Amino acid sequence: MTTTTSVEPARERSSTRQRTQRTRGGSRHLRRTLVAWAFCSPFVLLFATFGIWPVFSSLSMSVTDITSRDVETPFSVNFVGLENYTALFADPTFVRAALNTLYFVAVGIPLTMVFSLAIAVALNSGIQRAKGFFRVAYFAPVVTSIVAIAVVWRYLYKPDGMINSVLSAVGISGPDWLNDPNWSMPALILMAVWRHFGIPMVIFLAGLQSIPPEVHEAAVVDGASRWRAFRSVTLPLLRPTTLVVAVLLSISYLQFFEEPFVMTSGGPLDSTTSISYYAYEQFGFGNYGLASAASYVLVTAIALLSFLQFRIFRAKA
Repeated sequence: MTTTTSVEPARERSSTRQRTQRTRGGSRHLRRTLVAWAFCSPFVLLFATFGIWPVFSSLSMSVTDITSRDVETPFSVNFVGLENYTALFADPTFVRAALNTLYFVAVGIPLTMVFSLAIAVALNSGIQRAKGFFRVAYFAPVVTSIVAIAVVWRYLYKPDGMINSVLSAVGISGPDWLNDPNWSMPALILMAVWRHFGIPMVIFLAGLQSIPPEVHEAAVVDGASRWRAFRSVTLPLLRPTTLVVAVLLSISYLQFFEEPFVMTSGGPLDSTTSISYYAYEQFGFGNYGLASAASYVLVTAIALLSFLQFRIFRAKA
C-alpha cells in the first residue's frame, strides 16, 4: 500500500513536469513565430499594398465604366461586365497594338536567343581573350539607362546617321528609320535585341559551363564535326536553359513599352504602339476601365504563352 502511494505522486510530478515542458516549448515556438512574422511584416505589408491590392483593384476596374471623372465620386461607377473587353477588340488602335506586340515577340525573341547564344558560345569556347572584359561589355546595355540608350540610337537612326552612312557606302539608300511606318518596328526590334541580350547571354553561358567538356570531346572523337557535336549534343543538353530564356524573354517582350515610349511615342501611324503603350495612353486619357482591361489581356497573353512554352519543351524532353 505504501509503495502504491509513493509511486502515484511520482507519476503526478512526472506528468506535471511534461506538461510544463510542453507549455514552455509551445511558448518558445509561439515567440519564435511572432518574431519571424514581425521581421516579415514590413515586406508582407508593402507587397500587399503595392502588389496584391493593385492587381485586384485593376481587375475590378476592368469590369466597370470608371474614368478620371469618377475618382472623386466612386459611387457613380457602374458595373459593365465584359463591355470594356468587347470595346478593346472593336478598337482598331488596340487591334493594331496587339498585332505590333505579336510581331515584336515573334521576331525579337528568336533574334535575341540566337544572338545571345552565339555570344555565350564564343565566350565559353576558350578562344576569346579578356573574357571578363567582354562579359561586362556585353552585359552593359542591360544596366544602362533607357534614356541614354535612346539618345545613342536616335543618332544612329537619323537619316544622315551612322547606319545610313554605312549603307550608302555600299550603294544602299537607307530609310528614315523612325519616321517610316514600314521600318520603325524593325528599328525598335534591332535596338531591343542589342539592349536585352545580356541576361540571356549570361544564362546560356552558365548552361554551357554546366555541361561536362568530356561529353562534347567524346562526340568529336567519334568523328562528329564541331557543328554536329554542338547541334546533337550541346543544344539538347541546353533545353532547360533555353526554356528559362524563352519564358523570361516572352514576359519581357510582351510588355514591350520602353522602346516605343522613348523613341517613337507609338508612331508613326501607330506602327510601334504596343498593348502596354496602349494601356498607358488610355490611363492618360482617363479611361481607367479600358486601360485595366487592356492590361489583363496582356496578362492573359503572357500566361498562355508561358504555358505553351512549358508544354512544348516538356513534350520534346
